[in-house]
Amino acid sequence: MAVPKRKTSKARKHSRSANWKLEAVNLVECPQCHEQKQSHQVCPKCGYYDGRQVVAKAGDAK
Repeated sequence: MAVPKRKTSKARKHSRSANWKLEAVNLVECPQCHEQKQSHQVCPKCGYYDGRQVVAKAGDAK
């Protein structure tokens, strides 16, 4: 069984865990309503994805 030969120092341990950080969400412009939305997600304003409406909004009447 593998056993560490030396103690992991605090500096090595903390510098390794310091690389876990949040990244900003990638926003793009919706081609239908020109609002900012997450890429590869349905637009929360108009409900369109990839050129077609996939989510019916409450104000829409068909």
